[in-house]
Amino acid sequence: MDLAVTELAARLQPGQRLLGLDPGSKTIGVAISDSALKVASPLETIKRGKFADDAARLAVLCRDYRIGGLVIGLPMNMDGSEGPRCQSVRQLARNLVEKAGFTQAMAFWDERLSTAAVERFLVSEADMTRKRRAAVVDKMAAAYILQGALDAISRQSGR
Repeated sequence: MDLAVTELAARLQPGQRLLGLDPGSKTIGVAISDSALKVASPLETIKRGKFADDAARLAVLCRDYRIGGLVIGLPMNMDGSEGPRCQSVRQLARNLVEKAGFTQAMAFWDERLSTAAVERFLVSEADMTRKRRAAVVDKMAAAYILQGALDAISRQSGR
């Protein structure tokens, strides 16, 4: 289940995409790659509820967008260690496989400071109001995470 991000591309069938997730305690930011695995785009923000409902929504997205793999943001501590938030994210991934029957390959991506970077961009470059930022920051953070993984895949494969 826990592959290196660079191994994901080899697991995909032609035309399949990657889904990026930024799981938080209240929401899950969702982003999607193009089928060439070059560009990540924000898709939606799922308001967390019961696990079965969250997993069902993710399953619909996986089916509708031909998702072959998931890149899940892992909120590492600044010193590189894993804390309780990482354990929670790893448990979410295990539950997607064990309880919801997900068969897609999954990789974790260090997402330290991704939300902060997106917030800075939305304030300084996009000049968004606080209310509008709150509506988009999670899916934008998911796109930031996924784009980092896509860039690593591209560097590895020499694409």
